[in-house]
Amino acid sequence: MPLRVVFAEDNYLVREGTSALLSSSADIDLVATVADLDSLMAAVDELGPDAVLTDIRMPPTHTTEGIEAARRIRSDHPGIGVVVLSQYAEEEYAYELLKDGAAGLGYLLKERVANLDELVRALHEVARGGSVLDPKVVEGLVARKERLARSPLAQLTEREQEVLAHMAQGENNAAIAKSLFLSERAVEKHINSLFHKLGLSEEADVHRRVMAVLAFLQEGGPDRG
Repeated sequence: MPLRVVFAEDNYLVREGTSALLSSSADIDLVATVADLDSLMAAVDELGPDAVLTDIRMPPTHTTEGIEAARRIRSDHPGIGVVVLSQYAEEEYAYELLKDGAAGLGYLLKERVANLDELVRALHEVARGGSVLDPKVVEGLVARKERLARSPLAQLTEREQEVLAHMAQGENNAAIAKSLFLSERAVEKHINSLFHKLGLSEEADVHRRVMAVLAFLQEGGPDRG
């Protein structure tokens, strides 16, 4: 039985070309093509496909609608697989997509669309609850993991990471204490510890806070995975 698929892509030419390609496969039943996040979610709710193929950037914001769709679909319809397509090997997006679990999810570069057999295999794999990652994206994720492992931020405890995250939002010690339900003395202890681990123990206090926040921002925030 053909795999029932909903396809989401806002670019008209790409949408029509990919739709024609998918429709040419005897293994695919393309039940709907849509151009934005709201239409995608409505089609999924109404048609209950086996799998969804979606661009990562769509209206209304053209940022990460594909990732948002994947999260909502996996939450509301866990039996539906989702393959997200991206123009570039953006490991940050792949990390966001997969950080809560990779089952039933795929992340491919758009250049793979031209290979119909590969695309059909990916859709069948996520529909079965498996996962598919583009080799170039895997390379990026491995490089990201190695980069984070070498970062001084990797030495911080989870609580120190939380304190640093609140520092990055401009909160003073009192505000951090209130946010994390800690005493100010405990916050000071965590801050002094993270300063030491980041090699900032000899700097002036204001400068240390700035440098710590810069380290946080340069790594995109502490790695939780």
